[in-house]
Amino acid sequence: MNPTVSIIVPVYNAEKVIRRCVDSILEQEYTDFELILVNDGSKDASGEICDEYAAEDPRVQVIHKENSGVSDTRNTALAHARGTYLQFLDSDDWITPDATRLLVEAAKEHDCDMVIADFYRVVGERVSHKGSIEESGLMTREVFVDCMMENPADFYYGVIWNKLYRREIVENHKLRMNPDISWCEDFMFNLEYIRHCSTIYALQVPIYYYVKTKGSLVSQSLGITKTIKMKLMVFEYYNDFYKQVLTEEEYEKKRLQVYRFLIDAASDGAVPPSIMPGSKKLGEERNRVSQAIVDGDGVLADVYRERKLLDYYLEPVAMKHELTVDDLRVLLGLTVAQQSENRRELADFVGIPPSSLAIILKKLYQKEIARVEKRRNQSELKITYLEHAEAILAEIADAVCKFEQVKVAGFTEEEIEQYRMLTEKVKVNIQKIL
Repeated sequence: MNPTVSIIVPVYNAEKVIRRCVDSILEQEYTDFELILVNDGSKDASGEICDEYAAEDPRVQVIHKENSGVSDTRNTALAHARGTYLQFLDSDDWITPDATRLLVEAAKEHDCDMVIADFYRVVGERVSHKGSIEESGLMTREVFVDCMMENPADFYYGVIWNKLYRREIVENHKLRMNPDISWCEDFMFNLEYIRHCSTIYALQVPIYYYVKTKGSLVSQSLGITKTIKMKLMVFEYYNDFYKQVLTEEEYEKKRLQVYRFLIDAASDGAVPPSIMPGSKKLGEERNRVSQAIVDGDGVLADVYRERKLLDYYLEPVAMKHELTVDDLRVLLGLTVAQQSENRRELADFVGIPPSSLAIILKKLYQKEIARVEKRRNQSELKITYLEHAEAILAEIADAVCKFEQVKVAGFTEEEIEQYRMLTEKVKVNIQKIL
């Protein structure tokens, strides 16, 4: 039976970083994938390391070949891929534990042809969140290319490693990387793929850690003349893309915006700046977990595990809506603690200081999510959900459902029923004391 996802990693002289990359893939919570490692004639121990992984995990397939460059290497992997979807990584980089799950869930839920996600830019020990599209959601191809027109040379649109593709589209239209160019080759593949898309989903959750910094074209010994010719060729391809996806009238209206690509790309940049605003220390960008406590025993370890597991599923929802996990905990608390008599009681229930609760409630009101007020002559808080609450509450409910499912994973129906019965008895016992 074919896997759902084919994950492709070209490998060249990557012995110092390949384990970090492969480990992040094999430790994905979504497990229905094949990993295709293509050793592009490495002169170090990269090939042997790849073979070690293949010997230990049947999902790993290793292909050894003569050195021919990253585009031809990816094409070799595409010829062997069997998955419904395609996901790419560079060997320098790694992905979050929920990366493949979030991509596949978005693709299936919205029945779309491509998923594009935010990513992290890593420089030394600092990490920055990078994205472009301001709101998560399903878009037509026309809406997506309008967004792309705003930042045409942006890495977010140009690279292939923050996206999920349908292999059927790639194979039906015989799409491959162009091995004859060494600049914007990913972007040209994306443009060709988008021609055949109907819908695209923007996932505003960073799922990829990008650390690779490519040198300029001139530094690659291509020379100024060849560099200019290559850039003009890519621009002509980009220009032709918009001529095909837009009507003649729309193209004429937006022709100057299309030509902006040539200006933006002239800097030979596309790589985000070394340190971007809002950067954090690496390791502090997402929910932090102490493995020692997770592996520990005792009542506090039990409480910690449950809290961190819930945070794990709430976190992507929070990032998507530019909220914090504490914000979502308050929202979740509001749906459960409808009878709270005052804000102090609500803060105690959610497990945060009253001062923090006041700040969060103000934020939720400003973002048009919820309003909480205490009216005279009433014994409890009045909670009013606003315009943007419905979608967020639905996603919180989905996160809670995943949280509950994980706890009973591998249980039989009989064991699940017994667990629920015993859990209810424990609740009653605690209620008697409190």
